[in-house]
Amino acid sequence: FGRISALLKTPCSAAEAYRSAMPHKQPVWQLTEADTMNFTPRVFPDNVARALVNEVRPFDNLTEGGGKDMFGVDWEYVPVAGGSMVRPGNPMLEDMNDWEEKLVWPNPDEWDWEASSKENKDYFKSGRAVKFWFQNGWFERIISFMEFEPAIMALFDEDQQDAIHAFFDKLGDLYIRIIDLAVKHFPQIDCFYMHDDWGSQKETFFSPALVEEMIVPHMKKVTDHIHSLGRVAELHSCGMVMKQVPNMIKAGWDTWSGQPMNDTDALYREYGDQIVIGVIPAPFDPDNTPAEEQQQLARDYVSQYCRSDRLCATNLNGGRVIGLAFRQELYRLSREAYAQK
Repeated sequence: FGRISALLKTPCSAAEAYRSAMPHKQPVWQLTEADTMNFTPRVFPDNVARALVNEVRPFDNLTEGGGKDMFGVDWEYVPVAGGSMVRPGNPMLEDMNDWEEKLVWPNPDEWDWEASSKENKDYFKSGRAVKFWFQNGWFERIISFMEFEPAIMALFDEDQQDAIHAFFDKLGDLYIRIIDLAVKHFPQIDCFYMHDDWGSQKETFFSPALVEEMIVPHMKKVTDHIHSLGRVAELHSCGMVMKQVPNMIKAGWDTWSGQPMNDTDALYREYGDQIVIGVIPAPFDPDNTPAEEQQQLARDYVSQYCRSDRLCATNLNGGRVIGLAFRQELYRLSREAYAQK
């Protein structure tokens, strides 16, 4: 970010611009992923198990990725997938009614947060906003215990639903404790970015009514706590999940950037006054698109989306790349647009 910041001559750090836009609804410029950085330290066992560690000390996925997460679920790093998967064939649970008997709950107070804080003291010097990730959310957590098909059927099974509610309630308490410890030892954190995938390429896994009943109240418990600490709550949810955006709002999420199979333009127009939607720019090849065309695309984007009555972020989900000319024009024009509001 330092190079981009110097090039754009920003009046403040990206972290300050993020804090102005996300909690306070006063953008300085149009935010992109270049304005944020991920923080997934080793001290959180899930990050090592899922092979997604971002901190000062380098992490080798091939030799260090995988292993047991904080519940003891065994993950295996799969190079071709670029991530970890639960080792199949040995589910920890076959019925969610057994969770109290079979699960061993982690104690995050025993993790060496102090050492991690000291080791990562120089990690936050870029000036970008800091996102602390949770790799396994609510539905994803029971997938890790049961594998996918039994987990999704458990949500529908009336005989397991009470057990799932009780489990999610205790899981929320665990997540809140981790959040408190993270904020205590890393006050630089601006956002808690929590994963819970709800869809495939073509459709959501379950009805909005089921999500509202089984998941939303437990998410809201955690997002309310995040907000009480003055932090942003961001949801990561892959797949075609447009139908679930009202549930994201009910659950208290501040922002969500969907994958390209979602019509982010339509979602912005319908819900942008209630949640910060990550809107995907029109696709173009930055290496073969003249600067003038990139600048026009940026002008079109700003005229459509840089409004004070409904905020959005520039969504580069799915590997989208924007050229330097687009980025510069987006920055310049969005500064002007937001300054006039």
